[in-house]
Amino acid sequence: MDTRRLLRTFALPLATVGLLVSGCSGDGGGSSPGSTASGRAAPSADLERYYAQKPAWRSCGVPGFQCATVKAPLDYADPEGESIDLAVARKKATGPGKRLGSLLVNPGGPGGSAIGYLQSYAGIGYPAPVRARYDMVAVDPRGVARSEPVECLTGSEMDKYTQTDQTPDDSGERAKLAAAYKDFAAGCEKRSGKVLPHVSTVEAAQDMDIVRAVLGDAKLNYVGASYGTFLGATYAELFPDRTGRLVLDGAMDPALPARAMNRDQTAGFETAFQSFAADCIKQAGCPLGRTSVADASERLKALFKKLDATPAPTGDSRELTESLATTGVIAAMYDEGAWPQLRGALAAAQEGEGASLLAMADMYYEREADGSYSNLMYANAAVNCLDLPAPFGAPEAVESAVPDFEKASPVFGEGFAWASLNCGYWPEKATGKPHRIEAKGAAPIVVVGTTRDPATPYKWARSLADQLSSGRLLTYDGDGHTAYGRGSDCIDTAINTYLLQGTPPADGKRC
Repeated sequence: MDTRRLLRTFALPLATVGLLVSGCSGDGGGSSPGSTASGRAAPSADLERYYAQKPAWRSCGVPGFQCATVKAPLDYADPEGESIDLAVARKKATGPGKRLGSLLVNPGGPGGSAIGYLQSYAGIGYPAPVRARYDMVAVDPRGVARSEPVECLTGSEMDKYTQTDQTPDDSGERAKLAAAYKDFAAGCEKRSGKVLPHVSTVEAAQDMDIVRAVLGDAKLNYVGASYGTFLGATYAELFPDRTGRLVLDGAMDPALPARAMNRDQTAGFETAFQSFAADCIKQAGCPLGRTSVADASERLKALFKKLDATPAPTGDSRELTESLATTGVIAAMYDEGAWPQLRGALAAAQEGEGASLLAMADMYYEREADGSYSNLMYANAAVNCLDLPAPFGAPEAVESAVPDFEKASPVFGEGFAWASLNCGYWPEKATGKPHRIEAKGAAPIVVVGTTRDPATPYKWARSLADQLSSGRLLTYDGDGHTAYGRGSDCIDTAINTYLLQGTPPADGKRC
């Protein structure tokens, strides 16, 4: 399987067992620093020094790419106070054709490294005509990767955390899960207390406007995937008159409260699993049987139950627990190209060999062979817990909600319900709230939805396109997470035409 496609598959963890299923939005009802009464933001005098920066581009070890550091206020309410460093990378337009400016990209998460995505995929894998006309640019959002990364646990502590039972059977296991969430939050506060209150999506969107200005662009052109769609929509809300050509692929719905969002995502992964199961039972040697999707679901649940009682050896110091096995399965739901790998991993797990599923979980968590982790999951929680009030504050509240989540997904519901408890113990109070984003006055914004997307259910794309005053819905009838660059000529042509010519697809176009 293509390594770049694997990166796309596993580096967008909107949902993750053991961490909060992604929330959304900062408080778009208020004004940003320097905003006018109309809601159109203009740099205040306090921010001029940031907007006037001249980046010092340098080689950054990857042929064809340059890197720089851009400063932003740590706290936009105190722009004269401390600053933070934002890592930026670019690959200049290759030609031929007139340069159209910069095209920022973000792979989602929250917590995915935009620079890693640019250097491993977008800067070399986006359609050649797009790369010819745009400088391809990425900025790691504050708190992520190279930009003041949030840190929470050591590698061994994270190993322990990811193995914690996510489907507690009794009061003792419930207490252990709650303790794991508390320890995770305490670790984040201890190691990243300075930046932790300032990694919201609103602040990251404000950072993007500084980067836009530093790059010399009058308007922001942007392709955001998954959580990156919420980041892009938030930018359009704050800076509608500076919004250029925006593509929001695998859209989130900013109007949803956290509990509704988490339940929707639970149903999304159930839909994706049913699609996988329907394909699997047609294959010779399907590890989930050959009879029906319902039977396949029961067989997977039985495997999880078996691993809950007796974890499988992996040839590693870690065993394949139920929680790690579930994460491995979830990871494969992001891209149908991973289905053959999942079939093999499930067959091995049924025979008592857990290495393959563990490897899939490790890739999802961005765990390295030396036992270290990227900060993906730490940033994921830090952003989510600021962007929305926690859906649950105590184990008792989760217990009462489990039946509703199991109705959404008999396979994943219980684990997703308990994963939603993570932000209940967060040390920082949420600064955002669910709200509609209209971005009145913005140029046309293309919102892309995939009908069987597990992480960002299709109805979210419909909702966001309806909310945005200039939204245009582009639908891909297919499987997997996001649509651009995943094999549909229809989708790619529509988006390329928009990026290169400024002509958006007709609202409601289906591919």
